[in-house]
Amino acid sequence: MSDEKQPGTPARQMREQAEELELAAQRATDPDERRRLTDEAVRIRERIERESGPESATMDPM
Repeated sequence: MSDEKQPGTPARQMREQAEELELAAQRATDPDERRRLTDEAVRIRERIERESGPESATMDPM
């Protein structure tokens, strides 16, 4: 089984954290809070891409 498929891998945990931040940003009513949450999610996804390659930054298999 590849590392990406294992539930406890750092990349997977970071992806889940980014997704949670994006959902919180969608629910946020304050524009500054929405921006902060979105920016943090982007930073996490960029870090995943740097550390694991572009295919790891998204759940999309393509």
